[in-house]
Amino acid sequence: MRVAVFSTKPYDRDFLDEANATAGHDLVLLEPRLSVETAALAAGADAVCAFVNDDLGEPVLDRLAASGVRLVALRSAGYNHVDVAAATRLGVTVVRVPEYSPHAVAEHCVGLMLTLNRRIHRAHNRVREHNFALTGLLGFDLHGKTVGVVGTGKIGVCVARIMAGFGCRVLASDPYPNPEALAVGVEYVPLKTLLAESHVVTLHCPLTPETHHLIDEERIAQMRPGVMLINTSRGALVDTRAVIRGLKTGRIGHLGLDVYEEETELFFEDLSDQMLRDDDFSRLSTFPNVLITGHQAFFTQEAMHNIAATTIANLDAVERHGPDGVTGPARVC
Repeated sequence: MRVAVFSTKPYDRDFLDEANATAGHDLVLLEPRLSVETAALAAGADAVCAFVNDDLGEPVLDRLAASGVRLVALRSAGYNHVDVAAATRLGVTVVRVPEYSPHAVAEHCVGLMLTLNRRIHRAHNRVREHNFALTGLLGFDLHGKTVGVVGTGKIGVCVARIMAGFGCRVLASDPYPNPEALAVGVEYVPLKTLLAESHVVTLHCPLTPETHHLIDEERIAQMRPGVMLINTSRGALVDTRAVIRGLKTGRIGHLGLDVYEEETELFFEDLSDQMLRDDDFSRLSTFPNVLITGHQAFFTQEAMHNIAATTIANLDAVERHGPDGVTGPARVC
């Protein structure tokens, strides 16, 4: 199968080439993101392989389908960037990687918590300048604190287990309680209760119309003053401007982000020699109690291996058995 692979970096190529060594698909590795302007690069391909910031809206899908593409293989679990209705109408099958390494994202999430709490990033910079003063670096014990986990799928459960190991009280909010979370002592409560009682709130839910700006002005007002808010899930779960106001008032005491609602033009690129045009992101970057990483929570050897292996397996299944060859959570439409 000939596959146009968009948004590839050297590390993507290494893992995809390894996974494809015995499958033998014709992978056309492309650095540009998939968009209306770049969709023509898929001409002659049977399938496209896309990543989280690629555009798979109706105009792009129309162009892909017109050029003969009948399969979109996502290198991600989330598919909020795909117009599923348009794909279905056009007869384009969409498959994904439903699980790659929940531990990777969960461990990064906890890393953000620890770094923000103990000001490790600030301490590192001080020591490099031979400043060994402790003023301004005071943290708190996580042991005995309440951590609220919003969304208890595989990643949320991993976070819950880790925080239970720290000796935290773990609250959760999810319309579908997970027995694995209950098994480690998680207490399910309404979201309003979770926000009011948690010292740390961490988001692990998909982006849907219902969860868009889940954390907005009203929900921030319900939070415990000085709360730590962590988002390693999807950027648009958080209303950025409302969060900035929350930081200014002190309602949000710490903010850790691995995702950002307008990240498409920023993340995965080296923009160190350019002026950023995103005023909200620039403003966030000025707060000393904000820590942002560039959508790297998934980025471990194990996760990259699993993403590549599942992507190639999805291509194999469709090539051998047609669109119905991929079933279960890997099949979007």
